[in-house]
Amino acid sequence: MAKGPLVTRSELRKRKIESPSEQTKEQKQAQRDYQQEEKKINNYYRKQAKQQSTIQKTRTGEKEKSRRMNHFLMKWILIVTVLIILVLLMVFFL
Repeated sequence: MAKGPLVTRSELRKRKIESPSEQTKEQKQAQRDYQQEEKKINNYYRKQAKQQSTIQKTRTGEKEKSRRMNHFLMKWILIVTVLIILVLLMVFFL
């Protein structure tokens, strides 16, 4: 039989004192690892979102743009036809 205890009280006290500091070190390391992994994941999804840009066009915006262009073109077509008619009149009557 053993004459003394396997672990002495002083050894138990040392382990008790060291264990919280070791736990905090492990927790800090785990927290750092977690933050690095989170940053890595965020970077990946940020890059994916950057590649897939959102569409800013709307149906009403596109219709308004089409109307403005149509108005502009019709105005210039009318001006050009009036000028052609004036040139033809000048050629025939002068």
